[in-house]
Amino acid sequence: MARSAFSGSIVAIVTPYRNGQVDIPALKKLVDWHIQQGTQGIIPCGTTGESPTFTHEEQHHFIGEVVQAVAGRVPVIAGAGSNSTREAVSLAKSAEKCGADGILTITPYYNKPTPEGLFQHFKAVRESIVIPMVLYNVPGRTGINMLPDTVARVWALGGIDSIKEASGSIEQVTDMLQQGIRVLSGDDGLVFPFMALGASGVISVVANFAPKLMRQLCDACAAGNLVEARRLNFIVCELTKVAFSEANPIPAKAALAAMGYIHEEYRLPLVPMTPAKKDILLATLRKHGLLAAAKA
Repeated sequence: MARSAFSGSIVAIVTPYRNGQVDIPALKKLVDWHIQQGTQGIIPCGTTGESPTFTHEEQHHFIGEVVQAVAGRVPVIAGAGSNSTREAVSLAKSAEKCGADGILTITPYYNKPTPEGLFQHFKAVRESIVIPMVLYNVPGRTGINMLPDTVARVWALGGIDSIKEASGSIEQVTDMLQQGIRVLSGDDGLVFPFMALGASGVISVVANFAPKLMRQLCDACAAGNLVEARRLNFIVCELTKVAFSEANPIPAKAALAAMGYIHEEYRLPLVPMTPAKKDILLATLRKHGLLAAAKA
């Protein structure tokens, strides 16, 4: 498949709402800002985008709007996963029709398939589309950990760009890299160590409100500039703590609202941040010049 691999700082973009509906003007503003700041890929309809609260029609519409707003400037990798294989196939096909450059597809959550079940699930999705897939392993949310041997079986099918690895396991990442599997960090706080091992970048939450910083960290890691990478990593790790001080994407949306990019609105069961934690979030943004940068 003749294409460029997905690499560097890729944002799992939040979904801006206004009065219960997707705020398209705010979305377009966010997309343009991300590209200006150096973001190298955009993922709509991931967990950070509150995809569990979307209808399928809303999901298709949102992906289409992001594709139009991006206009080919960076890859669009659409969230298109489900714990139902049939639904995952349907979402993948729709994302492809919407013009996405690839899909992000999660391990089935809650029903805990066996390794063979995981393989058959991803095989069915792979055979349903032409665009590349990014696998997503996040045991903390799904209750299932896809081990490197299973990833390798899926990788051998072809058309798999990479895996977004959010198990937090250095051992698993090392194993996959040794097998020639491309890895993207699924944890903002592990970008530096994962890229030092040979990972290709990150699918990031922190990049929602600190896109230039995350791009700089990825560039420093890719260039082998360990002194600069360490410096940037300390900042990213501090931002990661506040970004996950409450359920993602609550803090990320609160940050972007404070920066003036979106209206602070969530869909239940997500609710606004507690005041004390929000104060810490905003103080951390000010400490690193992010609010000042947004207002400039």
